Amino acid sequence: MRKTFMASAVLAAALTLPAQAADYKVGLLLPYSGVYASLGNDITAGFNLAVEHFGKDLGDDSLTLVQEDTEVKPPVGLAKARKLVLQDKVDAISGIVSSGVLAALRDFVHQTETPLIVANAGNDQMTGERCSPYIIRVSFSNGQVNRPMGPWLVEKGVKKIYTLAPDYAAGHQMIEAFSKSFTEAGGEIVDGQFTPFRKTKDFGPYLTAAAASGADGIFVFYAGGEAIGFVKQYGEFGINEKMPLYGSGWLTSPLYVAAEGKAADGVITSLNYSPSIENPENERFQKDYMATHDRPASEYAVQGYDAGRLVIEAIKASGGDKDAFKKNLSKVKFSGPRGPLEIDPATNNIVQNIYIYETKVAEDGSTSQEILDVVEAVRDAPNGCQMN
Repeated sequence: MRKTFMASAVLAAALTLPAQAADYKVGLLLPYSGVYASLGNDITAGFNLAVEHFGKDLGDDSLTLVQEDTEVKPPVGLAKARKLVLQDKVDAISGIVSSGVLAALRDFVHQTETPLIVANAGNDQMTGERCSPYIIRVSFSNGQVNRPMGPWLVEKGVKKIYTLAPDYAAGHQMIEAFSKSFTEAGGEIVDGQFTPFRKTKDFGPYLTAAAASGADGIFVFYAGGEAIGFVKQYGEFGINEKMPLYGSGWLTSPLYVAAEGKAADGVITSLNYSPSIENPENERFQKDYMATHDRPASEYAVQGYDAGRLVIEAIKASGGDKDAFKKNLSKVKFSGPRGPLEIDPATNNIVQNIYIYETKVAEDGSTSQEILDVVEAVRDAPNGCQMN
């Protein structure tokens, strides 16, 4: 699938027109089938909205998008990346939802010096010990979104936690980051389990064990269909009347909170975005997304939106020079729907606010998110990253 956007010339852009117009080709490498297809579609929708908002100022340059489906399978993702670079001759790749797919692509994009703008996958190692100058992340690292919840919960009087997450790389990294910050702040992890990834339909035994653990609450990471199933069963088993539920914000994403129903009421999570953030950029983003898709934009959409804007701003600053475009990708910074963001030169990971919020479900079934706290400009330590 290929889409081309030709920008109209404007006076401001004419001052920096390149000597020769260039066509920049970007591959969107995302899951368009499988358990995370909805995430891929939302990221693509956000990217396209960024092109609509900011792509009009490219002068005589143009931007072509080529879409490929990872199927959330590392070997498929790597094969599609090879196709995009070697056959389609893309100047950059953007997307990647799964931490496992990102790990599979790391050596290929590093060796071919192909910029990869990560719009979701939070694999800590890819901006840590396995970082690369060609991997730039505009989404989050798994540790970045979870660390702030540890001390925050202890401060609110929550001393004992039971943890649950799917048994794969992201699940382990999310729980590890939360547990470390929680225990360092004085909390205690009483127990926890990792559930078989993409195979667990019945969370009953795990919820029963959590309820019997003596913990003050449960902290979990689940996304996609697993988030819906977990939260619904949390309500169906009546655990929501005994123990509060905390977790990473994907648990009550706008993508699936309606399907979770009343069980999502009162769930407190942390994430890099909430539709309820109040700033002009988010108001414009949500308004235009709603006009096209008839529903609020999710955190996945905003990550695609910011990835698209990063690409466009780097093109605009490059004057048709594609080598300059590659270097400019990690230098772009702006204030978008989730607030100010920039790329940390020490890791190429994003520096951004993390929002702690509570999901509210009204009697008529409508949902909202009340922001309880904001931890500003959260950045990761290098964690073994040596950029050069």
